Amino acid sequence: MSRPMGDDPPDLLPRYLALVWAVLTVYGSLYPFSGWQNTGADPFAFLPQPWPRYWTGFDLAANVVVYMPTGFLLTLALRRLPGRFTAPILATLLGALLSFTMESLQTWLPTRIASNVDLGCNSLGSLLGSLLAAWAGLRLRALWKGWRPRLIAELPLVDLGLTLLGLWLLTLLSPETLLFGTGDLRLVLGWLPSLSYGPDTYRLAETAVVASNLVAVGLFAGAMTRGRWLAYLLVPLFFLGAALVRSLGAALLAGPGDFLDWFTPGVEQGLRLGAMTLGLLLLLPPLGRLILAALALLIGAILVNLAPIDPYSPAALALWRQGHFLNFNGLTRWISTIWPFLALPYLFLVSRRL
Repeated sequence: MSRPMGDDPPDLLPRYLALVWAVLTVYGSLYPFSGWQNTGADPFAFLPQPWPRYWTGFDLAANVVVYMPTGFLLTLALRRLPGRFTAPILATLLGALLSFTMESLQTWLPTRIASNVDLGCNSLGSLLGSLLAAWAGLRLRALWKGWRPRLIAELPLVDLGLTLLGLWLLTLLSPETLLFGTGDLRLVLGWLPSLSYGPDTYRLAETAVVASNLVAVGLFAGAMTRGRWLAYLLVPLFFLGAALVRSLGAALLAGPGDFLDWFTPGVEQGLRLGAMTLGLLLLLPPLGRLILAALALLIGAILVNLAPIDPYSPAALALWRQGHFLNFNGLTRWISTIWPFLALPYLFLVSRRL
């Protein structure tokens, strides 16, 4: 039997999201976390520096945009503090402090350059996000509060589950992975798959990885929805959003004309097989969906580590390691690697509490 929603208050969702975004920001700012050295430079020497000689509008905009969620989510997370302007002011200051800390730490990373322009753009992003939350936050909260009981299941830790599903969408932006192929530990452990490479082998492996992970994530998302038949509406919409995210990543990587490069014959077969299987399994109650989601996720992680290396990966990686996408590539790859190992404990924990 499910527990009342009071065990997992709606206010936890912005807190979870704010924490996740802060962790992702730290990772993206300090990637690749290697080559640390003390050059004797003052970590605050970047503050009085003049405007840099080389800069682009894209870099400035990216530094503003990446910190807007920080200010927005922190404002929502801190909204219970007394005072009308306390939350947005504190959120802006915390965002600026986070940026200042990251820029200072970059002094010891030879591959990174501390910049007062980055600090200013990041702080501006935090301010804009905070103002947006202060202006629209109450409206969004009221809208979410009204629709949440109609859409979201009364499960323990359901906000954490929604956060994990949102994090899964970011894994689709990694150009080095098969579609839905999270949990690939080979780059971390430094070993190669035992399967010999061949077109038929690769196509079969791609089909199996896509199908198993579609079932796993679909059952996960279905368990988060209120009502069996609502799942048949929301889960396809969720995967439609996933396809749009994957296409966006392909367009950024290879160009707008190649936004469907990921839709290979193996992917098509995997989507069909996974969709048919998922359509039957969504008839199960939430507990059954969670248990089978964990099993399918485990199978998918094993398969992705046995699959042949994607022949598209070396070219994709070479492109993404140029310029501004170095940190983003490392971030998406890291999320893709660890995601199943975050989702599995969650699925088991919630299953035991039902």
